Amino acid sequence: MAKSEKPTLTKLELQIMQVIWKQGASTVTAVQQSLPQDLAYTTVQTMLNILHRKGKLKRELHGRAFAYTATVTEAKASTHAVRDLVDRMFGGSSEELVMSLIKSRQIDAKKIAELTRRLEEEER
Repeated sequence: MAKSEKPTLTKLELQIMQVIWKQGASTVTAVQQSLPQDLAYTTVQTMLNILHRKGKLKRELHGRAFAYTATVTEAKASTHAVRDLVDRMFGGSSEELVMSLIKSRQIDAKKIAELTRRLEEEER
């Protein structure tokens, strides 16, 4: 498995990545202050280091602090997470994912029609 192809992000890793995708290069303090929950500086630092080791972030020394930047886009991370979900939960079948959304009433015929229309527009 390549560095950037590590398993799907955990909830906290995703929250941290979302801060960096939104803000760009960020220090531990900047990330810590932007998270929705209060976490210790050392916890945020540890998580940033884990994401760096996984290849999701790169870091550069700016003065006395590292600035972390994303090495993967939000779109790529999202695509990977969906693919992982489809593989693990639906045996690789995206059709089964859609059927699950329909059966659980998370999507209806009207929304499917709207999505079909948007897809056809994109294909033009």
